[in-house]
Amino acid sequence: MEFLKEEEQEAQKILFTGLDGAGKTSIIMALKREFSKIAILTPTRGAQRRIFEYLGKNISEWDLGGQKSYRIAYLRNPGKYFENTEIAIYVIDIQDENRFDESINYIKDVIKKFEELEIKPPINIFFHKFDPALEKSAINEYSKRITNLKQKINKITKYKNLLYYNTSIYELSSLIKAMSEIYLTLYPKTELIDKTISEFALKVDSEGVVIIDDNSLQIGSYYKDEAIKEILNLSTPYFLTLNDSFKAAEERNSSLKNSENQVMVKRNQKYFIFKQISLKKGNPPYYLLLVKAKPEYNKGDIDILSSILEEILYT
Repeated sequence: MEFLKEEEQEAQKILFTGLDGAGKTSIIMALKREFSKIAILTPTRGAQRRIFEYLGKNISEWDLGGQKSYRIAYLRNPGKYFENTEIAIYVIDIQDENRFDESINYIKDVIKKFEELEIKPPINIFFHKFDPALEKSAINEYSKRITNLKQKINKITKYKNLLYYNTSIYELSSLIKAMSEIYLTLYPKTELIDKTISEFALKVDSEGVVIIDDNSLQIGSYYKDEAIKEILNLSTPYFLTLNDSFKAAEERNSSLKNSENQVMVKRNQKYFIFKQISLKKGNPPYYLLLVKAKPEYNKGDIDILSSILEEILYT
């Protein structure tokens, strides 16, 4: 029998599964912004687990290798691999049409094991590798593939709680959006966080505010309108990657240390301000991204926001 560490027993379990080569591990790596490792990834062996914190909660992330021998092992011992799943993420390589039937059959098998275990986690299906190049060159073909897949999956599985996303590591915003929406369902105080952020946005005269954790997951947001929402969602990966580059440069050369931990960019008469904030000593940082018509803001307002969010998350 395998004994789990105490923190893993208390964590909420997120299950990544699907066929080998679908892109499960690359999704996790992309959200951690470890892009250099994606190019040299080897097939995941068995179940890989990690514990991380999100919104003050421990998350146990299970990445199940998708090779056939492993899939057989998971299905033979569902209590070990599928038990206590809070949320399932099932990844399908939308470019690999030859394996669609195999993928649908496996998700059917996984659902059967969920039913045997008497659990009904939401299953979020990622039509993955829906890369920007495909959207430009073959949008009609791949949109048709996705429509047909949805119909087949719904018909064959008859599972009540299925959600669908188009994702790509080459469009990080698609992963941030999908994963943030999924993980936020675990947390009961999201409305309070969003209300706090909207009040902050009003106070600093900001058209949009997003707060992101170090795993590229949003914890809350405010948008003046849909146009600002789209701009900020598309901008978030750029600022996260830029910040990572600055941190790497600082590690190599301490004289480059940016005491403000801030980046400001002006584009189309708007100022984008990206700033690292700390909510709890000793924890990974969070990041604040806001867009304003003017660059000025009161640092004290950000300090107050950080204090309120810390109280919400950690008390």
